[in-house]
Amino acid sequence: MDKRLLDILCDPVTKTPVRMLRRDELDALNRAIAGGNLDTVAGEKISTPIAAGLITTDRKVVYRIEDDIPVMLAEEGIGTLQLGDFPA
Repeated sequence: MDKRLLDILCDPVTKTPVRMLRRDELDALNRAIAGGNLDTVAGEKISTPIAAGLITTDRKVVYRIEDDIPVMLAEEGIGTLQLGDFPA
């Protein structure tokens, strides 16, 4: 992702800056998705693995990236508190 774009993106609700997901964080999300244990903030079950994503710097919310476009909609965010094994 373009560094200039990443520098201006933030959580649409809290305005917390975001960064790219690390591989271990992405793997933890996809394990939870495969197990049927992951919902969006709006309560929708996530069934498709995530190829890339952004996470708030406070590590509370993940936003997926689809076709190189960040999906920065509040209701599409994924809360990390629902993941028991999310990497530190």
